[in-house]
Amino acid sequence: MEAFARTGEAIRATSSKLEKTRLLGDYFASLDEETLPLAAVYFAARPFADRDQRKLNLGYAVIRNAVCELAQVDEEALGESYMRHSDVGDVIEEVLQGHTHPQPTSLPEVHQTFVRIYEQRTVKKKTEALRELLDRLTPREAKYVGKILTGDLRIGLRAGLVEEGIAKAFGAPLADVSWASMLTGDLGEVAVLARRRALRSAQLRLMHPLQFMLASPEEDAAAIMRRVGGEAWVEDKYDGIRGQLHKEGDRVVLYSRDLNEVTAAFPEVVAAAGAVPHDVLLDGELLAYKDGAVLPFFELQHRLGRKVVSAQLLAEVPVIFVAFDVLYLDGRNLLTEPLRERRRLLEGLDLPSPFMLAYLIRALDAAELDRIFDGARQRNNEGLMVKDPESRYTPGRRGLGWLKLKKALATLDVVVTGVEVGHGKRKNVLSDYTFAVYDEAGDRLVNIGKAYSGLTDAEIAKMTDYFKSITLRDYGRFRSVQPEVVLEVA
Repeated sequence: MEAFARTGEAIRATSSKLEKTRLLGDYFASLDEETLPLAAVYFAARPFADRDQRKLNLGYAVIRNAVCELAQVDEEALGESYMRHSDVGDVIEEVLQGHTHPQPTSLPEVHQTFVRIYEQRTVKKKTEALRELLDRLTPREAKYVGKILTGDLRIGLRAGLVEEGIAKAFGAPLADVSWASMLTGDLGEVAVLARRRALRSAQLRLMHPLQFMLASPEEDAAAIMRRVGGEAWVEDKYDGIRGQLHKEGDRVVLYSRDLNEVTAAFPEVVAAAGAVPHDVLLDGELLAYKDGAVLPFFELQHRLGRKVVSAQLLAEVPVIFVAFDVLYLDGRNLLTEPLRERRRLLEGLDLPSPFMLAYLIRALDAAELDRIFDGARQRNNEGLMVKDPESRYTPGRRGLGWLKLKKALATLDVVVTGVEVGHGKRKNVLSDYTFAVYDEAGDRLVNIGKAYSGLTDAEIAKMTDYFKSITLRDYGRFRSVQPEVVLEVA
């Protein structure tokens, strides 16, 4: 753990992407095969690989309690430290100074504790496991455990740079590393394959969730048509839950966009898929659908998180699976096939109810695309998905093969009533704004939302000084301010 933390600090200290990659590469190259996969996953700020269904369900209370017990401080002291740092890892490092009993601790030992935390079912037991781990670490090492547990290292590192570090460490082509990462959803496995010079052996496997292909946003139909460069395939953008269905033999598993298994919540879809005479992987959207109409999204939410769905709920909120892509069929990986071919194969599956195929319209110009968009809005859908029929499926990537047309909403003038200290690089400025509108009937301002983006760093710094000058009350991280600053929000 000491080498991991030392490497993290060195990465944090440089703004050079090349230097970050070199540091990662040197570190990865020094590790054995037991430690290497853990280091790769931890530098992606995950306790387990993305495809791993184990979730720690570790709330802030567990981290807070473990640190307070170990350092023998109260929550107020922890809060004061957070005010200074706005980063859980940095708080842990500061508060634990002089309060731990460091012992050499390997990443496999850290992993064993993460597994232990996962296996515990009570806050008390999870806290105990975490406290025992932190007690064995230096404050700097403990900081990085905290960062991994909160899912944000804040050292200027992203998953793409971890892939580059793996490529650098083992002299592998970055394209091969990225492809293996897309197929496996496990940077740890990818690192080991790179070390063994076996990246091209990576395969798409059923019952292992695949990162979903993402669409790039666009507000202008003409710009979309220029990008597609010819015929565009157009589907409604539904207000549901992105779903990935895996079927192999008699087994059917459903995954949501965050790669969590949701099979139990949609038994009618699973039962119907069981009758499909193919091993298959489908990409689509789960929708609440009744009497020929899509129900509001909040109705669909009633189905989530359930181990058993009652007959009453099945009747009240029936669900369909709108399939728009097939990625694997009877042993054949289809990711590199053009969408045109994947759609042909999808249509040939003859999927039973409650499956439906996404309705496909072909557009040749911007005017036609605008008309299709208006129709989608009349059907209460969010907008359009516009796809290049020659596009390949790129898991976890947001390219130009798929574009989403969601036109700008009408703007609203609001007034800022509260401001809050930001996080990360904005931990010393007031960057989060609470805003309100005027209620004529009640002759009062009513808070309706928050804004976190839209201003440059220079503008935020300037506004921070102004908000401090019009502060009504300072609550620490949050300040109420005189309602003077007007924003335009969409």
